[in-house]
Amino acid sequence: MSLVAGIDVGSTSTKAVLLNGSENHHLIRPTGWSPRDAGTAILEDLLKISGFPKDQLKKIVATGYGRVSLTFSDKAVTEITCHARGAAYLVPELDTIIDIGGQDSKVIKVNSFGQVLDFFMNDKCAAGTGRFLQIMANALGFDVSDLGNLPPEEPVTISNMCTVFAESEVIGLLAQGVSKNAMVAGLHQAIARRISSMVRKLGNYDRIVFTGGVALNRGVHQCLENELSKNVYVPEKCQLAGALGAALIAQDLLRKD
Repeated sequence: MSLVAGIDVGSTSTKAVLLNGSENHHLIRPTGWSPRDAGTAILEDLLKISGFPKDQLKKIVATGYGRVSLTFSDKAVTEITCHARGAAYLVPELDTIIDIGGQDSKVIKVNSFGQVLDFFMNDKCAAGTGRFLQIMANALGFDVSDLGNLPPEEPVTISNMCTVFAESEVIGLLAQGVSKNAMVAGLHQAIARRISSMVRKLGNYDRIVFTGGVALNRGVHQCLENELSKNVYVPEKCQLAGALGAALIAQDLLRKD
């Protein structure tokens, strides 16, 4: 089989997947200030780590918000299409994908082949995204990676999802002596309610998959299951769905040549 690559340049992190038949290698790195440099560097590093020479690489597909900056790719494909393809590969027979990234959140309806039927996307504000959680974590004195591992408490209602107002609300609750863990539980619940409303707007759902960096947060995951009254599957490689989908599309392109 010929070697192909998928690169997902997100606002927070850049992911790359190499496929050589069923064998795959992957890498995740912070995007930093330059999407082009991040995409170039991660591909070079992944080739070195995997041991493949660059001249064996036959096709490259780029996705994510920085996809157009990767001028060395053979094709740029929307993240909706790539996330659907990658998630369907990771969890067959799914019908709904929840993806929460650094700067946007999206819900995608797919068929059994991972083809997009419909989607709903929030990319106008940071509400309910990884950036939202990062800002709230900073206000509470936590690292964002700690939020999903805190002991559960009865959630405090967070009435604002606008990042600026929510931060002010959290600071006010801190001044009142409200438990930090209760506020984190309230933030998780608020995000889950916002995302669940997006899911319901797209109709029936049964087999739901949660991808993106926020899928690693067990608190948000649990709240989504409670809100939707369904199991929500988090694949082991939940952060790689977009890059994997891009690599699978690169394989398709190669077969057509």
